[in-house]
Amino acid sequence: MSLADDVRKHCKKTYIDPARNRGDKTIEIRSGDVHKALKYKNRYPLVCSAIGSNRFEDEYNVRRICVKGPLNGVSTLFTFKVM
Repeated sequence: MSLADDVRKHCKKTYIDPARNRGDKTIEIRSGDVHKALKYKNRYPLVCSAIGSNRFEDEYNVRRICVKGPLNGVSTLFTFKVM
């Protein structure tokens, strides 16, 4: 399993599944929170790439609404619509 797979899996377990269970319409994922939870060092581009990929959207049936902040930084905030 790749590091990007780990990022996607973590996001599903930590953000997407709980949001679906609560009936939330949107979720926000901050790259720095994922990076810290997975205990990565200097892997912000990897985290942002995994979360921002079409594969992430297709695999977990979410649609990116917007991305705020620096492109590959600690404070990059992804907002998704839960389908």
